[in-house]
Amino acid sequence: MEEIRDNLVARIAEAEREGWVGEVEGLRVSLAGAEDKLAQVDALAERQSAAVQLGMPGFSRS
Repeated sequence: MEEIRDNLVARIAEAEREGWVGEVEGLRVSLAGAEDKLAQVDALAERQSAAVQLGMPGFSRS
């Protein structure tokens, strides 16, 4: 996903350099989506790393 984001940034720069206004806007929409997805992935990873392992409970013999 990071490679996609980086590629979109490069394509936006190229489109701006070439004057492709419509293309720039479409690429910016795609870039916003990629950045949003990366933020979701980062938030999920952070929540998972904050999880506490409780282990298995012990059972006494009856």
